Amino acid sequence: MNFKTEKSKIEDKLNYFKYSQKTIEMYSHYIIKFLEFVNKYPQHLTSKDFEYYLMNYNFTSISQQNQIINSIKFYYDKILNKKYKKIDFQRPRKEKKLPQVIEKKYALKCYNSIDNLKHKCIIGLGLGCGLRVSEVINLKSAHIDSKRMIVNIINGKGRKDRIVPLSQDLLNILRNYWKAYKPKEYMFNGQKSSQYSTTSCNKLVKRYFGEIYHFHTLRHSFATHLLESGVDLRIIQKLLGHSQISTTTIYTHVSNDTLQNLPLSL
Repeated sequence: MNFKTEKSKIEDKLNYFKYSQKTIEMYSHYIIKFLEFVNKYPQHLTSKDFEYYLMNYNFTSISQQNQIINSIKFYYDKILNKKYKKIDFQRPRKEKKLPQVIEKKYALKCYNSIDNLKHKCIIGLGLGCGLRVSEVINLKSAHIDSKRMIVNIINGKGRKDRIVPLSQDLLNILRNYWKAYKPKEYMFNGQKSSQYSTTSCNKLVKRYFGEIYHFHTLRHSFATHLLESGVDLRIIQKLLGHSQISTTTIYTHVSNDTLQNLPLSL
């Protein structure tokens, strides 16, 4: 079997269904690993091959297990047009971990200490607008509407567009950054590419806030700070781009103000 040809076919199909580049790389990697393991021509694959592979794979996390299931499921459904017996395996329950949050006063202190304009803009969009790291690195100047004071998120997670409000302070910093850096195509350019990288964004958070944090912590902090300020959960849901309110309600469990205001009897 020519795995290189098969990988190309998989990537073409994923592109056809408009999956993100990150998902395309991940799915094609896991599918090829599966094909190498079973060592069969695709037309000879059965649901038992799918099941046996899952039962014998040494998963590093539940998240990885779900990724592999989704990858191979896509291969069976969309490329081979094969049915598999869904009762042959059970999808693992997702781990329910509380999001990590940076305390508001500490977050503002760290943010205000940033002198580098580019760094301050990138951090500000995460902490002040709740953008995902992928949304920051894909941002273009045309997405910033200074008249309406909003940031347009185009093709966010789940291929959804949304808008988030932009503060005057952050807009001023973005304008100063634009004048100083004159970015091309994307708002934040890398040293050797037109886009700033996810890795670089995470390094900034660790540099200014601490090693235990990553860029998504800024988004968690944004949501929690809004909740603590009395913003309605439905509005926070819209700002984050969550399809289900249940995804947003997790922030009610990490709000310090909510915990401190409980009517305890002792």
